[in-house]
Amino acid sequence: MMVFAIESVVLCLVFTLMVYIMSRKPIQTLYNYPPKIQERVKSLDEYKDQIPTEKNKIVAKIGACILFVIVISLILRFVNGYTTFLQAFGWGFLLWTIVNLYDAIVLDIIWFCHDPYFVFKGTDDMVDEYHNYWFHIQGFFIGEGLAFVVCALAGVVVQFVL
Repeated sequence: MMVFAIESVVLCLVFTLMVYIMSRKPIQTLYNYPPKIQERVKSLDEYKDQIPTEKNKIVAKIGACILFVIVISLILRFVNGYTTFLQAFGWGFLLWTIVNLYDAIVLDIIWFCHDPYFVFKGTDDMVDEYHNYWFHIQGFFIGEGLAFVVCALAGVVVQFVL
């Protein structure tokens, strides 16, 4: 259980670092904002040539999922010593859920929703949308659905590849 706690903390810290690095250019993470903010930003001339495409968004998310399958598979197999699909899927899902919950509460609701750094120029009047906690809670549940697929793939990798 201690290894699991350490893994959870380390993964949350690594995820925080990744989010921090990506957040240095908030326009690159536009699709992580509530829809009304996205619409407003897309309508502003100031950001016209900087908005990432939907294709970029999908490629980034697929890349992140592949990276997570690889990382979690390696951790579960070589740190935890798991060799079966059920072990890898179960513990992988728990690890994902902890990081996902941390992301929703700490990074999104506490940090993102209240840090003026993330407010786009021209959207200053959209305070309610920036404080749209429900958007981030929904994101948590979407992440849990994604976890099912990613962790199932990690389970397959652990049992049949590693």
